[in-house]
This record gives sequence, C-alpha cells and structure tokens, in this order.
Amino acid sequence: MPRRKRQNDESDDSNWLTTYGDMMTLLLAFFVLLYSFSSINEQKFKMALESLQGNLGVLKGGKTVSSSELITAGVQNNNMGLPRLNRIHQKLTSYLQKKKLQDDIKVKMTERGLTIRFTGKVLFDLGEAKIKDEADSILDKISDIISRVPNQIMVEGHTDNLPISNSRFPSNWELSTARATNVVKYFIEENGIVPAKLSAAGYSKYKPVKPNNSSENRALNRRVDVILLKKEFDEFSGQKGGKLNE
Repeated sequence: MPRRKRQNDESDDSNWLTTYGDMMTLLLAFFVLLYSFSSINEQKFKMALESLQGNLGVLKGGKTVSSSELITAGVQNNNMGLPRLNRIHQKLTSYLQKKKLQDDIKVKMTERGLTIRFTGKVLFDLGEAKIKDEADSILDKISDIISRVPNQIMVEGHTDNLPISNSRFPSNWELSTARATNVVKYFIEENGIVPAKLSAAGYSKYKPVKPNNSSENRALNRRVDVILLKKEFDEFSGQKGGKLNE
C-alpha cells in the first residue's frame, strides 16, 4: 500500500507540466498574433475598427484610436493632383483671356476640384438643351485640355427659377439634366473622352449662385458647371492624351 501512494504523489507533482505547456502554447500564439499585426495596414485597421465600433453601438467619447476623416478616406478627393489642376487652371485662364470669354466662362479652384462655369448664354439658348453651333469650338478646346488628365469629370446643369413646361421639358429638372447630359455626350462623341471618367447631374433651380431677383442674376444661375474633380483613377492615365504635359 505505501508503494502505491508514492506513485500517486509523483503523478500529482507532474501535473504542473501540463499547465506550463498550455501557457507556453498560448504565449507563442500571442506573439504570432502580435507579429501579424506589425505588418497590417494601419489605416485599413483603423477603418475596420471604426466600422466595428459603429455596428456594436460604441459611441465616441474622449480620445480614441479613430479619427473622423478615416470614415470617408476611401471616397474623399485627394490633393495629390493639385499641381496638375493648377496647371490646367492657368491654361484655361490664358485661353479665356485670349478669346475674351472670361466674363462668360469662369474658372475657379474649389474644395471639389477645378470648376469651369459656363453661363447659360454660352452653350444654350433660353429654354433649350441643344448646344449652340458657336459653342463647339469652345468645348473642343476645353475638352482638349481636360482630357489629358485621369481626373474624374462631373458635369452639372442648373436653371433659374422661371418655370418651364412643354412636351420636351415638363420642368426645370428635365431641362437642367438634358443640358448636362448633352455636354457629356459631346465630350464623348466629338472629343473621345473616356466615358467612365464622366458623369452628369441636373439640379434644376435649387442650387443658385445668386438670388433669382433680377434678370442678371437669373442669367448667372442658368449655367453648366464642368468640374474636374481632385479624385483620379490610375487606369485612365494611359488613355487618350495621357498625363498633362509639363
């Protein structure tokens, strides 16, 4: 009997080896996990963390690992192409001054990108969406400049507050959208701009630049904005025209 008791004591004394082995295995797994984190993309990790926090209902409070700009980091326009946009700004300004069009076509850098603003009388007759014949040369020149870069191009149509209702345009929504769409079609069909770079939108009377309280202001609100957005796509850099010449 005493002999059997000695064997049991020895068995109890060796149980710590199992616990020790489990602990070492967990430590190894922990350091492997740390190593894997060392090569993770920090920004993507933070974006994923923010998304997880939102889905779990975690509210912002105090200092956290997240920052608000990360939420839209994938869709925000970047500033890496600003020098290119500035060069285009200079080219367009020089062309408009040479043709004495600076009063009818404005070029301005905004948060979204480079905006080329055509007042209504440059491209269209009142209440019409057909591009004037005399506007072709202007659009051709501007297209030649903006088609050389990979930036996305947004064309936006706007009207004044005067109502319109006919078989073609039941409201200013249809008129503003038709004008923007026709400019996009011209860029594609006449100048060969890559269609995937272009988009069109109509805003009717709801985004005026001036109060619609005079004929002069209404003329300014009847406009088409061609916006060369800051956002660009690498796959377009090898398309028609390539990069803008330095």
